Amino acid sequence: MVHFVGAGPGAADLLTVRGMRLLARAGCVIYAGSLVNPALLAYAPAGCTVYNSAEMTLEQVLQAIRDAEAAGVDTVRLHTGDPCLYGAIQEQMDALDALGIPWDDTPGVSSFCAAAAALGAEYTLPGVSQSLIITRMAGRTPVPAGEDLTALASHGCSMVLFLSAGLLDEVQARLLQGAYTPDTPAAIVYKASWPQQKLLRCTLGTLARTAAEAGVRSTALVLVGDFLAQGGYQRSKLYDPAFTTGFREGKA
Repeated sequence: MVHFVGAGPGAADLLTVRGMRLLARAGCVIYAGSLVNPALLAYAPAGCTVYNSAEMTLEQVLQAIRDAEAAGVDTVRLHTGDPCLYGAIQEQMDALDALGIPWDDTPGVSSFCAAAAALGAEYTLPGVSQSLIITRMAGRTPVPAGEDLTALASHGCSMVLFLSAGLLDEVQARLLQGAYTPDTPAAIVYKASWPQQKLLRCTLGTLARTAAEAGVRSTALVLVGDFLAQGGYQRSKLYDPAFTTGFREGKA
């Protein structure tokens, strides 16, 4: 059987308990070596066969899984963050279905969550933004029609960009064509939760320059929106003493 496991954003102790238990009894581990912290491999048992998928094609990954199935051992397919985001797992699941190989999926902590935690930020602030756009800048991998960054920026809500740290001049220009302004708060989080983590606060107007001066060109998330500003949000209704909920009566 194949277990897709979200490795979390980087810190070894942000792997889920379920993921750790699956790793502990794996006979084969295929991990995304370009992004997954290799320290997580310490959870795998001695004698476990380990592959770095950064050096493999999909066909080679599937062959390694078939070899593990023939040997009667489980495979853990270890993806960075949560594999539902930019994890290229659907094509693997579909291929396994076609091969008749069973699989399951264990979610992980996404780096966009770790980035907010590192910044002490909340994406959904009452009166500021109640929506979060997770996207990427089109590069060698295109984005579908209708998901152009300028069009998404027209909403002006909280935004996180993956896989875009090397394209920040264009990111900045496109976002400024939307509802954001040069003064809109922004942040660059390099390797969220890793020991090498860097937090770079800036404005959208200084985004590209900030990254360049810090030497950040990859493995970073870009966060944009007024949720990063200090204050300016409304108090939540949930904990307002005058607000009635299904669990308590509001009192003026």
